[in-house]
Amino acid sequence: MTDRQYAAWKYAEDLIEETPELEHARRASLEMGIEPISPATGAALAQLVAAARASTIIEIGTGLGVSALWLLRGAPAAQLTSIDTEPEHQATARDLILRAGTPAARVRLIAGRAAEVLPRINDASYDLVLVDADVSSVNAYLVEALRIVRPGGTVAIPRILQGARVADPTARDETTQDLRDLLRSAVGSQDVVSAVLPVGDGLLLLTKR
Repeated sequence: MTDRQYAAWKYAEDLIEETPELEHARRASLEMGIEPISPATGAALAQLVAAARASTIIEIGTGLGVSALWLLRGAPAAQLTSIDTEPEHQATARDLILRAGTPAARVRLIAGRAAEVLPRINDASYDLVLVDADVSSVNAYLVEALRIVRPGGTVAIPRILQGARVADPTARDETTQDLRDLLRSAVGSQDVVSAVLPVGDGLLLLTKR
């Protein structure tokens, strides 16, 4: 990335203003060593669910609620389901989500492993599926994500470029290679319409035909 490209990327990130609840969730996440999605990534997701008028959203990876707060900012009337293995983190996320004005009945937090929860979800149940999990697990979750998203719905995967690693031909670790394979497969698939947005560490969007 050239200096001018970096300046443009940073400007887009710094331009975004977050609510007090988002600022709290982001600060607490960083203090606990949890990497939240970037402000521009959150804004892109909010715009996506707003444009789609999403009514059902599921995310894999609650964290402390940064992504959930952004999604509900774009679709405040949506039903949000979020899966995470850390119930303590989810308790913090729920408190911030409710503080932001979302009714408790619209938020369902499931404490458990996504690999065990996702197979129990019905086909074509969600307008948007956010896979905000460890990048080493992305491939494993993608098949289920595409199954449970409705036709016309979107699967979103942040951090898909891993900074500059995916674009760096000298980076040959297994996770980076897997992400390259996933991107090549997504671009060549006739089952989805795909795009990679250069926000945060990269945001892959897969809209199911």
